[in-house]
Amino acid sequence: MKPDSAAIRKRYNRIAPYFEGIEAVMEGLFFKSWRKKLWAKVEGYHILEVGVGTGKNFDYYPKDARITAIDFSEQMLKQAVGKRDRKNIDVDLELMDVQSLSFADNSFDTVIGSFVFCSVPSAVKGLKELYRVCKPGGQVLLLEHVVSSNRLLAAVMNLLNPVVVGLFGANINRNTVKNVKACAFILVHVDERSGDIIKLIEARK
Repeated sequence: MKPDSAAIRKRYNRIAPYFEGIEAVMEGLFFKSWRKKLWAKVEGYHILEVGVGTGKNFDYYPKDARITAIDFSEQMLKQAVGKRDRKNIDVDLELMDVQSLSFADNSFDTVIGSFVFCSVPSAVKGLKELYRVCKPGGQVLLLEHVVSSNRLLAAVMNLLNPVVVGLFGANINRNTVKNVKACAFILVHVDERSGDIIKLIEARK
C-alpha cells in the first residue's frame, strides 16, 4: 500500500529542521551542479516551483521573473520562509499539494521541480497537474532521481525502498521519465548528460 499524503507530510515535517544537514554531502557533490543546469533552462516570466522544500533553489532563481513556489509540508515551508527573508528573495510561498494545485489552467510559462516526484504518493496525478497549469507552448522541467536501469542495482533499490520511505518519505525506485511520458506533453526530452539515477527531464506542452 502506498503511503498517503498525510503520512508523507508528517515525515517531512519531522525532518524539516535537519533536512539540509541530512543532504549536505550529496548536495555538495552532485545536486548543486545539477540544480544550476536545471534552472539555466527556465523560460518565460511566470514560474512555478513545486516542492520548494527548504529553498535550496533560491540561489538559482532568475532575477527578472515572477516566481511562485509551493510545498505541502508546513515545516519545510517554514524553513523556506526563513531563508527567503534572510536572503531577501522575491518569491511567493504557498502551502499546497502538487496533486491538487489551486492555480488556473495555463497559468505558468515554466513549471519546475527538483527531487519532488520521489515523494508524491500519486506521481502521475501530480504530473498531470503540472501539465494543466503550464501554458500551451510552455515547459515542465524536472530534476529527479529514479530507479537504475541496471537490473541488479534496481533490485537493491526496490529492496531498500520501504525502509527509505519509512524514514524519509522518499521513494528511490520511481520511473519518473516513464510517468512524464504517460502525460499529454508533445515532447519529452532527457538531458543527455543525465546519469543512470539522476535525470534532468524537459517536457513541452
